[in-house]
Amino acid sequence: MRLADFAETPCNVARPIALLGEGWTLLVLRQAFLGQRRFDEMQGSLGISRSLLADRLRKLVDAGILRREPYRDAVRTRDEYRLTEKGHDLYPVLMALRAWSDKHEAPEQGPLVLYRHRDCGGLTEVLHRCADCGEELSARDVRPEPGPGLAAAVVR
Repeated sequence: MRLADFAETPCNVARPIALLGEGWTLLVLRQAFLGQRRFDEMQGSLGISRSLLADRLRKLVDAGILRREPYRDAVRTRDEYRLTEKGHDLYPVLMALRAWSDKHEAPEQGPLVLYRHRDCGGLTEVLHRCADCGEELSARDVRPEPGPGLAAAVVR
């Protein structure tokens, strides 16, 4: 099964993997969250080929995660890439990956980067909570069940 095939799988974990499952895509998003908006900035900081970066940006724009916004440099009008609301909603996903890495893959000395709250300076954390009672949850506390979109997804 190819990565793109996951888009048609009736699973709400598999579907975003079709779009986000390739590593460069997540790193492009990381750069967008770090405030990089211009192609050359991203290309230089990531060391990614221009064609691969153009492809990843196009996919993120087509998916409504980034939007193009024109700007004028000294020579011509170019596009910069800004996160949409849909894109901003991916921040907890990246932070969950970061938290997992900090716990299981960090060097002995500790995490490679610390993420601090701008207002108070405290370290950030990612929490999974119950929407009703607010209790923090682990996988042992959650029971998946069919959702309203499953029947429609399976019929296709």
